[in-house]
Amino acid sequence: MNVLLAAATSAEIEITKQYLEKDNFRINQHQFDILITGIGGIAATYNLIKGIERKKPGYIIQAGIAGSFNSEMALGTTVCVCEEIIGDLGAEEHNEFRDLFDLGLMKENDSPFTGGVLKNPFITEQSDLGLPLVRSISINEITTKKDRIELLHRKFMAEIESMEGAAFHYVCLCEKIPFIQIRGISNYVGERNKEKWNIELAVENLNINIIHALQLLSAHEPM
Repeated sequence: MNVLLAAATSAEIEITKQYLEKDNFRINQHQFDILITGIGGIAATYNLIKGIERKKPGYIIQAGIAGSFNSEMALGTTVCVCEEIIGDLGAEEHNEFRDLFDLGLMKENDSPFTGGVLKNPFITEQSDLGLPLVRSISINEITTKKDRIELLHRKFMAEIESMEGAAFHYVCLCEKIPFIQIRGISNYVGERNKEKWNIELAVENLNINIIHALQLLSAHEPM
């Protein structure tokens, strides 16, 4: 099986790349390819589609760092995203955010949405990866203002925030390709003091779990 490993930046998966290079990007009968999509939903969508056209993967993994809305989630934690939400497509009215479903422009179960979210039907609560399953919100502008953070959290009850996750879920669901999104928590949403971030630990733990996922896949085990 061909497996595509996608990330917004090469730095986020460099450790895994070095691991795969040792065996020419093959484990057992599986071929692994790396795709750097670029930052943001637009770049991710375009480059994922082009990557799928070229590589014809049977499975896709998206990996990267993310911010957490939950201050009790330790920095460096690795999580698996079970639901994605597009958090900046709609209108802000009367101190509330109204998405396309609220505005009546889409129905909540219009494909590929389920109940207004982009669910991953290929993972379960018994995931062999043993990672916490979380709901994520994707926004192209990093959220920094307290009132905006409260508005989005109240509306969507997401646990983490990234830029490319919703695009990834959307493309994979439309293309009907099994997938998984794995994120390392590098910071808390709204914290702009980089000294309080821990990107290094988030990336290190992220790659440990990516490699574990690759090993499970190559052993034909479900994740």
